[in-house]
Amino acid sequence: MRALAVLLLTLAALPLMAARGTASEIVGALSQNRVSLTANFSGSEILIFGAIRRTAEELAAEENAEASGGEDYDVIIVIEGPRQRVDIWRMDRVAGIWMNVESQSMASVPSFYAIATTAPLADILSLEADGQYHISPREAIRAEQVGDGSPQALLFSEALLRIREDAAQYLSLERFVHVDQGVLFRTNVRLPANLTEGAYTTRMYLVQGGEVVSQYRTAIFVRKDGLERWLHELAYDQPFLYGLLALAIAVLAGWGASALFRLIRNS
Repeated sequence: MRALAVLLLTLAALPLMAARGTASEIVGALSQNRVSLTANFSGSEILIFGAIRRTAEELAAEENAEASGGEDYDVIIVIEGPRQRVDIWRMDRVAGIWMNVESQSMASVPSFYAIATTAPLADILSLEADGQYHISPREAIRAEQVGDGSPQALLFSEALLRIREDAAQYLSLERFVHVDQGVLFRTNVRLPANLTEGAYTTRMYLVQGGEVVSQYRTAIFVRKDGLERWLHELAYDQPFLYGLLALAIAVLAGWGASALFRLIRNS
């Protein structure tokens, strides 16, 4: 509700903002900016919405039916999970057995990556703009991170991209962003159940003629909650106590199973 109120206030001020602004801008908000990981967590759907603030010149051109409004805007929305180090292995047949024979490491790879657009990304974003802002998944896991950026390194980065896409960790949601009246935009992105704890950067890009005109940033914070949070903190802050607790639970579980089997056998 707070995010919706902020957006409504922004929309109410659009005419005044357009009159004073010198360049078109994008503003946005989230239906929720916190996700709690609990034992029964099965994913979460995030509504991302916002508005395009047009300049006074553009508004005047739209009011004149004979004036040429030029190329319209497109919107690109990216959700990027916490970055982490990844080791990529290549398997090959050795003496008739498939085994890992070669590996490469990437120091900074998004744990989750979703990109939603108003149209196919290749049609609305130039390669130069993609390289500058690192918007596409391939730019997010650039081959230069692997070794010296050689063709062999490119094969490893492409393999990682394919694996993450097959596991639904990297999502390409083309035509998922809806724009109403050329001003309001919205999309829904479902976060999977196997989320990594941390800040998920959300970037919104306003694009025209293949170039980024404006961008807006916010974040979704994902953290363990309840018993999961307590166990996580205990494991990292008090590893000795965590080990004793795990041992005690194992002993109690074994004793309980043994008592149950004796009861069944004697009945």
